[in-house]
Amino acid sequence: MRFARLLLCLAVWALCGSAKPTERKERVVREAPLSAREHDDAQSFDYDHDAFLGADEAKSFDQLTPEESKERLGKIVGKIDADGDGFVTVEELKAWIKFAQKRWIYEDVERQWKGHDLNEDGLVSWEEYKNATYGYILDDPDPDDGFNYKQMMVRDERRFKMADKDGDLAATKEEFTAFLHPEEYDYMKDIVVQETMEDIDKNGDGFIDLEEYIGDMYSQDGDADEPEWVKTEREQFVEFRDKNRDGKMDKEETKDWILPSDYDHAEAEARHLVYESDQDKDGKLTREEIVDKSDLFVGSQATDFGEALVRHDEF
Repeated sequence: MRFARLLLCLAVWALCGSAKPTERKERVVREAPLSAREHDDAQSFDYDHDAFLGADEAKSFDQLTPEESKERLGKIVGKIDADGDGFVTVEELKAWIKFAQKRWIYEDVERQWKGHDLNEDGLVSWEEYKNATYGYILDDPDPDDGFNYKQMMVRDERRFKMADKDGDLAATKEEFTAFLHPEEYDYMKDIVVQETMEDIDKNGDGFIDLEEYIGDMYSQDGDADEPEWVKTEREQFVEFRDKNRDGKMDKEETKDWILPSDYDHAEAEARHLVYESDQDKDGKLTREEIVDKSDLFVGSQATDFGEALVRHDEF
């Protein structure tokens, strides 16, 4: 997968350029829901299973016997207990839920890691990444497709250096994850905003005005009438995006737009799971407390929900 990320970038650029005039481009980064199921413990614990394991992994537990399910749950507890003190806190549970929900990100990183850590030293240097991703393409000063690969490389290098916390130009797996998925890391949010503004700011003045904002989502392409959603977006820009009413969005206004402060569903679910399972009410969970409430955390072939509800009400 030497060119996996490059091909992905090119596909996204091509898609954006060929989008239909009435198709809306989504820039806002939002947390995906923890589950598509309704969160109602009086009916089932399916939402909690999806939240705790991720929907795909939750389905795999449904094929296990209760004994197998509890055994696997016990092993997971060891992974959640990050500091190894024998207790699972709300913060540790929250971190696990976020990991379970975004497992695909880590799988993507693993795939790309193998194609970029060329000397297998446990690090991906900028030179390794540049050579593996761009390689001979950069030797052609005038590519046939007219695409500016060097501009993309400069942008990648800037992002790589921001992800590289210790500045040694060699990324650990965590730093490489921040490079590939910057929207997932607080310290990378400024680069997400900067790259978004560069994409939209066509006149290069360092701001996003109303027409640039609309133009990023919608191309009139000769149509006299705008779709209703475009008119709504114009109103949104004037009323909410441009907070200081100067006719354009600066960096902070753009950040508020694309990286809104949403309700933290992972923390809410972590607190819920701790509350329901914490038998001695010390604010943290032991392995035994979690396994005793296995019906809440995971499913199995023989889950008797009526019996589980009785146990649920007892605590």
